[in-house]
Amino acid sequence: MAEKSKSDKLKRLVTVQRHIERMAESDLAATARQRVEVGEAMDVVMDAIGSLDPVHRLFAQSYADRFDRLATAEKQLAGLQQVQETRVLREGAKADRLEDNMKEARLAEQREKEDEAVYDVVDMRFATPASDKLREP
Repeated sequence: MAEKSKSDKLKRLVTVQRHIERMAESDLAATARQRVEVGEAMDVVMDAIGSLDPVHRLFAQSYADRFDRLATAEKQLAGLQQVQETRVLREGAKADRLEDNMKEARLAEQREKEDEAVYDVVDMRFATPASDKLREP
């Protein structure tokens, strides 16, 4: 099996890191959706608490408890979302850094190939043919 070049290895790492970044973005999107759902549920509970309907007055304490639980969930989700936003930025920065390293490695490999080609041309131009080496001086 042929040994892979540094740029190929870094390309693989960039692919993996970009996938990790997309996973973090997906987690962030799910948390944002949950926050929206909790916010909507809080609005519904607040409407029920503020309602003049006698049925809702009977359950006012239950609604207050429910609103308290939803508020707690909202705080937790807000903290989680902040952590996930930081993670998305961190994973993106890692991927960008790896991609820059991959491009630099690819350029270095290209320069090395070009240098080898020049050395081959020089060797062919100035090399002594094998038959000349066998002659007696």
